[in-house]
Amino acid sequence: MLELNGICAGYGEIQVLWGIDMAVRSGEITALIGSNGAGKTTLMRALSGLIPLTSGKYVSEGVDLSKASAAQMLAHGIVHVPEGRRLFGAMSIEDNLLMGAYSRSVSRSELNRDLDRVYTTFPKLRERRNQAAATLSGGEQQMCAIGRGLMSAPRLLMIDELSLGLSPLLVEQLVAALRQLNSEGMSILLVEQDVTTALDLCHHAYIMDMGRIVRTGQGAELLADPIIRDAYLGVLED
Repeated sequence: MLELNGICAGYGEIQVLWGIDMAVRSGEITALIGSNGAGKTTLMRALSGLIPLTSGKYVSEGVDLSKASAAQMLAHGIVHVPEGRRLFGAMSIEDNLLMGAYSRSVSRSELNRDLDRVYTTFPKLRERRNQAAATLSGGEQQMCAIGRGLMSAPRLLMIDELSLGLSPLLVEQLVAALRQLNSEGMSILLVEQDVTTALDLCHHAYIMDMGRIVRTGQGAELLADPIIRDAYLGVLED
């Protein structure tokens, strides 16, 4: 789905990403984990065309996206659910969801079909579809943000900080929804500080530190690694 070779990017003269090599396989959940400030969100912004690459190559399914704009990334099916949800607070849930489809030339019947899919995935949104997004709980807002991403008909859904500020019960519900979407063929790139949740959910994971990839492997393999458990989970092995 994605192949990154030597990706460098940052903000003005401040370089954040230093030679990122990474692959996201079609039909899998890939996790990008690391501590706060490791560069995960910057990489997501680079992948969605919000900041330019300073060097390196970015290819998706044979298409070179190294110099693509955000609009071109979206047209290719790279959809970014940003950290902090970024909903339109005064608009209803349903209008927020429909905003996810603003760039698609589809019939109303197709939009209704896609809305029904979102409401089936997140039943709470159907119950409250006429409610202003700003009045939702944090978990419901995250459901709405993911649903808005789904309305863009993604080939790859990138989610930045799925569990941030949410209760364990809500995180479980969101994880179950992502498992279901993936079982239906959705490719997902998940950025997450909750290392246990990310590694338990993903097929493959990358660990980022100081703007570099420092470790990669299968989720279950990394979760069982005593070095990873000590460094990121605070679990000391005998």
